[in-house]
Amino acid sequence: MYNRKKRKSDMKKNLSVAVVTMSFLFFITMTGFYLFNWYINIDISTPQAGQYDAKKTSVTLKEAQEENKTVTQMIQEVSSCVVGISKLRDNGSSVFLKDGSTKLGLGTGMIVSENGYILTNEHVSGSKYNTCYVTLENGKTYTANVVWSDSDLDLSIIKINVIGLPYVKLGDSETVEVGEMVYAIGNPIGFEFQRTVTSGIISAVNRTIKIEEEEKSSYMEDLIQTDATINPGNSGGPLINVKGEVIGINSVKITTAEGIGFASPVNIIKPILESYQKTGEFEEASIGMYVYDKEVIPYIDNTIKIDNGIYVIDIVTGGAADIAGIKPNDIVTKIDNKLINKMTELRSYIYSKKPGEEITLQVVRRGITMPVKIVLTKK
Repeated sequence: MYNRKKRKSDMKKNLSVAVVTMSFLFFITMTGFYLFNWYINIDISTPQAGQYDAKKTSVTLKEAQEENKTVTQMIQEVSSCVVGISKLRDNGSSVFLKDGSTKLGLGTGMIVSENGYILTNEHVSGSKYNTCYVTLENGKTYTANVVWSDSDLDLSIIKINVIGLPYVKLGDSETVEVGEMVYAIGNPIGFEFQRTVTSGIISAVNRTIKIEEEEKSSYMEDLIQTDATINPGNSGGPLINVKGEVIGINSVKITTAEGIGFASPVNIIKPILESYQKTGEFEEASIGMYVYDKEVIPYIDNTIKIDNGIYVIDIVTGGAADIAGIKPNDIVTKIDNKLINKMTELRSYIYSKKPGEEITLQVVRRGITMPVKIVLTKK
């Protein structure tokens, strides 16, 4: 009896195994048939010309040489527009001398028009109506008059009576991006190092730094930070992008740190340059108030919180803002319905206006937003 049951159990197991094996073989057969059928129907026709685009991922030696040649030509063209500037006249024929930056206060400038307008720093040229001396690439020296300057921006425009000059192309400093390649050109020491070119990248934008001078403190705002080497004699020289466009005016260097230089954005000066180039003059409008970017406020009072706008730190007594009722501690968020978050945006807008024109500021005072109309006065 036991053997009969055992044989029956073995037969069931064998049958189960057989069923599983056949099922597996059937599955393998069907899968193989399907794959074979799919394979033989693959379209392996030769692609037509232009059907697929291939992109090169490497640069040939020739291309690299051509690119280097283009950069070299660009820098040479800009360098021809770079000048040496001195507040003192040298007894010789040129301000480019050994130890020139020490003996003559040598600095740098850039020609911005064919009829002799030159852009530089105020501390290089001196203030408005002053006289300074300019040496061109050909070694000729000319007397220049300071026609405009701003001590807060440390920028000035000077004029020499020469025509037919090469001049730089101005770029757009609002489009500058961190990591962008740049070149700085200037006269760091004297004759031996005139028109020195250094390269680097944009390290940061919209930087604010504190300046300590003669026991007084001030802030320079919205600066372009670069690691391109900038020495004292480079002041007033151009900071250019890879297209050869001037995006900044080299202005400040932190002497306690290596590889940190700053340039004022070129856009702030454009309205003034355009006015001089078109009319030969610039009638400067004044709003009569001092403002700081929100990034500066923590240095002044860390209890003040600003999300948007610029902060009014002081008012010129009797000025346009004072007459209109603007108060210290007000926050300006718009000018003529244009959002404003930087001091340079306000300055650039005012520079585009004339004395007597009316503007409207959106002002926040103690949490209340109000429009304030201001008639600009003459500076």
